[in-house]
Amino acid sequence: MSPSQQRLSVFPAFVRVSGRSVVVFGNGDEAYAKARLLRNTDADIVACVSAPDQDYADWLAAQGIRTVHSDFSPDQLADQVKGAVMVFAATGDAAHDRAIVTAARAEKIPANAVDQPDFCDFYTPALVNRAPVAIAIGTEGAGPVLAQMIRARIDQMLSPSLGLLARLAAEYRDAAERLVPRGVSRRIFWRRFFSADVASAVDANDIATARRSANALLSTTGRAAGHVWLVGAGPGAEDLLTLRAQRVLMEADAIVYEALVPQAIVDMGRRDAERLSVGKRKNCHSKSQDEINRLLVRLGREGKRVVRLKSGDPLVYGRAGEEMAALREAGVTYEIVPGITSAFAAAADFDLPLTLRGVASSLIFTTGHDLTGDVLPDWASLAISGATIAVYMGRTVAASVAERLMGAGLAPETTVAVIENASRADRRLFHGVLRELPDLEARDDLSGPVMVIIGEAVAGANFKKSEPLSAFKAREREEMSQEVGQEVGMQG
Repeated sequence: MSPSQQRLSVFPAFVRVSGRSVVVFGNGDEAYAKARLLRNTDADIVACVSAPDQDYADWLAAQGIRTVHSDFSPDQLADQVKGAVMVFAATGDAAHDRAIVTAARAEKIPANAVDQPDFCDFYTPALVNRAPVAIAIGTEGAGPVLAQMIRARIDQMLSPSLGLLARLAAEYRDAAERLVPRGVSRRIFWRRFFSADVASAVDANDIATARRSANALLSTTGRAAGHVWLVGAGPGAEDLLTLRAQRVLMEADAIVYEALVPQAIVDMGRRDAERLSVGKRKNCHSKSQDEINRLLVRLGREGKRVVRLKSGDPLVYGRAGEEMAALREAGVTYEIVPGITSAFAAAADFDLPLTLRGVASSLIFTTGHDLTGDVLPDWASLAISGATIAVYMGRTVAASVAERLMGAGLAPETTVAVIENASRADRRLFHGVLRELPDLEARDDLSGPVMVIIGEAVAGANFKKSEPLSAFKAREREEMSQEVGQEVGMQG
């Protein structure tokens, strides 16, 4: 885009309306919508109506809003708008609305005619209200639908308690200016105020604890104790990240992430946060678990707010138990932020019911390595009796899994579903039966995380989007036949 294309044709600004009158003309939905929007402020709303819709009239009465009953007469408009700070024309009659705007402009009052951009001195934005914090979104010609979609996204990202936290911050402003040195120390103080123990206490509606935490921050001139979040990044799709995970990523000073977490999710963290990759992928362990534990403890003791970002859910094959034990022993506080585990994402991609009335009433999470020993695990009998089995990291041990389960009595024709990169745009889905599962071990083309789901309930999945496991074997035989034919031809 050229510099001229990047310039706005409007100047975003906030209008001071406290205790001043704002006049809304109209009887129906548009006027009602503008009045409701204004009700987010403490403006003195004046509703000019002639024959208001019943729901609008009821709302005006319930809210105690000053109402002027009169026709939208040009002779009366000057008196009706006099002294207002803004005027909204929403009568539904274009000519009436233009006359109202003309009268307001004659009194040097900015006016807005609904759905008539040429008769608008200002536009009403989509509003995210966390009073005293307000975020106004305008899209300059792209239409209100886009603005409302953006508003919804921002509304989800901001804590409902942000307004209360902002009011508390206003109380501490003078004290911070007196006690906390200017520059880096003060920036650290306010960043901690809005993201650490104070914010957590306000979020829990514990204002007394919030004040104690704020006072402690003041006494340490911005230095705060570290804290670690063990965060589930989900199966990989960015829009499956929880809202809480998004919030703590924006609060973190450091993000410690494993190889299975997509870069796009890591990049959702605060721009200036330190990013530390620790590997933790099969045959690619850049740091041992003990090294990761020591790293988390060190960062916490340095006073940093740390997100330990794990694929799926941190409590499902995420080795969170070892990390929690290390943090407890070191006296570093932590908390768990759950994520969507890969089994659920894989089932969703297949439209697969993990439990099914009359077929499967229990669900087993396991790794293929549980089925490689000499003794079958205790849950194997549940699998034979109908439980659904979700096998994490199952490709390289697929043959062992299939052989052990069939040897224990599970039918070779039991349906299986296999998915690589569950939930992601590059996911690949396969289906077949248990006796075909060993073919997975030869699939070098499956480089992403693979989930295998086994059980009678799997037969209820939607296989229209997946490829039969047998197709790979058929292609392999065909390629081998072609190679043999070429060799014979060359010898001939």
